Amino acid sequence: MLSATTAAMRLSARRINPRVAPVLIAPKPKVSFGQSINFTQAHCFSSTGQLSYAINTNPNPPLGIKNASNNTPSRIGLIGARGYTGQALIDLLNRHPMMDLQYVSSRELQGQELKGYTKRKVIYESLSPEEVAQLDKDGKVDCWVMALPNGVCQPFVDALGQSPSLIIDLSADYRFEENGPWRYGLCELKPRSKLALSSRISCPGCYSTGSQLALAPILDYLGGSPQVFGVSGYSGAGTKPSPKNDVNNLKDNLLPYSLTGHIHEREISHHLGTRTAFMPHVASWFRGIHLTVSIPLNEEMTSREIRQIYQERYAGEKLVKVVGEAPVVKRIQDKHHVEIGGFDVDSTGKRVVVCATIDNLNKGAATQCLQNMNLALGYDEYQGIPI
Repeated sequence: MLSATTAAMRLSARRINPRVAPVLIAPKPKVSFGQSINFTQAHCFSSTGQLSYAINTNPNPPLGIKNASNNTPSRIGLIGARGYTGQALIDLLNRHPMMDLQYVSSRELQGQELKGYTKRKVIYESLSPEEVAQLDKDGKVDCWVMALPNGVCQPFVDALGQSPSLIIDLSADYRFEENGPWRYGLCELKPRSKLALSSRISCPGCYSTGSQLALAPILDYLGGSPQVFGVSGYSGAGTKPSPKNDVNNLKDNLLPYSLTGHIHEREISHHLGTRTAFMPHVASWFRGIHLTVSIPLNEEMTSREIRQIYQERYAGEKLVKVVGEAPVVKRIQDKHHVEIGGFDVDSTGKRVVVCATIDNLNKGAATQCLQNMNLALGYDEYQGIPI
């Protein structure tokens, strides 16, 4: 169990009622493309003396520093620290002033000193579910991060039971939970206020994150099923040797796999509420994903109109950048945001191609994990994330 002080801080952080994010001051726009915009009741005058309206085009604006209700460092336990995602998260935790990494668990690295963490000396352990539960019961950890392969973390989750400690799962095991305590942690699309009060968060997959962000603003205009052609660097295949991360096999090559029924196809379709085809490939570079998304439209639209819809939907988002040209992988590697661009409309005006790039180890995994940790532990949503 948590100490009385820590428990009180966590409870206070969870009960805080985040205020509405600051709104933009702009002349009253015309509502177009079937879009509904809610205006605030308050009127104000612009610098020119003309009457203006305060509007917010993002229905789920970032909480940012308004979420910062906790001034006590949180103690972190990382289960599955050997993989690429675990290492990326360790780098972020090392820079975060309020995250104190106390335990790291890996069977392969047991007894070795954790590299790249400078706040304290940490030795790899091989923690069993029972040992994790005991550490939690003794009040040693405030947040457990499960960076394990699919189908592996349930014994740890079951052992923790009804613990008030935060659990963040990076696998796909709880991404489809509709009932119960689990929430799906795609912060830009799911209600941030609910994530801030949650103690069980399932992080989205890397392909799923980029695909959903590339599709969400245009859902009201779909004229059919979107198709997503995805290409990832081989770090997405993990550290266990396979043809998908064999650099010799990938040299001068593009390897398709799971062309139907991929777990991310199900995940994208489930959370967007629309059937989406997803075709993944792996390439010879190490990190970074490129997504080319073909979207049929139910009415004729221009590239400019579509881009404006995306800009309005993601207004104020620090980890989503809407650009004009199609983004490229080289520009997103080691970055912490998603880039969305292209917006090429075909000659009929009823099909658009949108491109998105995402670093699979950062916003596709570790950065997104930290974003959710910040929200649920009561810190600034973007604290510790290089913007």
